[in-house]
Amino acid sequence: MSTYMEKKGSFERKWYVVDAADMPLGKTAVIVANLLRGKDKVTYTPHADCGDNVIVINAAKAVLTGKKLDQKLYRTHSGWVGGLKETKYRTLMQEKPELAMRVAVKGMLPHNIVGKDSLKRLHVYAGDTHEHQAQKPELVK
Repeated sequence: MSTYMEKKGSFERKWYVVDAADMPLGKTAVIVANLLRGKDKVTYTPHADCGDNVIVINAAKAVLTGKKLDQKLYRTHSGWVGGLKETKYRTLMQEKPELAMRVAVKGMLPHNIVGKDSLKRLHVYAGDTHEHQAQKPELVK
């Protein structure tokens, strides 16, 4: 008996919508990361990019539990001496909630080319409208 390995062009990608309103940021990111990787499919292959397209709406309404809004920091570094910039998640969720969701999902994907390609299929919106109605996405609960 041989093991089935998914090939790059042999499958069809679906579109899913995940509503992040009143859900914890991390739990939403887990659902999205699993859909992007294709872990819910029986033909899941770890080394192949066989996931689906995911649309996240209401990213601004996602919640952070505990004291994470005031204690958790989003850090970037320019590579130069003194180039560290820190932003509290309270500020980040008010100004760029799409970035907060994208960073959470990126941390849950593999840190290689498969994760990089998977992240390209993520579409995050702060509000409840999106521009992908033509793809007829399915709602994930």
